[in-house]
Amino acid sequence: MEIYLIRHTTPLIDKGTCYGQADLDVTESFEEEAACIQPHLPSHIETVISSPLKRCRQLAQHLFPNHTIQYDDRIKEIHCGEWEMQPWDNIDKQHLDSWMADIINVSIPGGESYQQLYERTVAFFKEALHRYSSLAIVAHGGVLRSLLAYINNVQLQESFDQFSLRYGCVVKVQLSDNQLQHSILHNPETLQEQHRPAYY
Repeated sequence: MEIYLIRHTTPLIDKGTCYGQADLDVTESFEEEAACIQPHLPSHIETVISSPLKRCRQLAQHLFPNHTIQYDDRIKEIHCGEWEMQPWDNIDKQHLDSWMADIINVSIPGGESYQQLYERTVAFFKEALHRYSSLAIVAHGGVLRSLLAYINNVQLQESFDQFSLRYGCVVKVQLSDNQLQHSILHNPETLQEQHRPAYY
């Protein structure tokens, strides 16, 4: 059993903007980034499942032109609700303070919490484990981090420090001695991301 976790390439978004399920386009470096991903993927992958958001959908179609790609809403990025596409520094500080105090369990207004993201992502993954032997998953940073936290039995709060997964990364997951193990095949240097206000 082999599963390849692939994060989308650099999204077309101003730095410092809160985004999750907004259907963003990708930057002009897309083909260059995708070309760096391709060598890390074997030719024998049987099934490809992608987030339906454009930044993942476009990459899945580019990397796997001969596959019939499946799309699953459970591997979308975190739902940012009322904060979607707002500059982080413009979001109400009281709401932000509450969220930052317990980022795992507190839901974004009108959206969801990281725990909810984790639960839907892991539910998808458990189902996939029983159905596929050779699988590529094209998704988002929060989704991949949640899966690695589950695979490694790491607390979700600790996963942010333990798993630095940059745009275009490729992670291989395989079953060894009845245990899931992961190895990072590709994790390119990219511009530093900003997923919280500058003053935190």
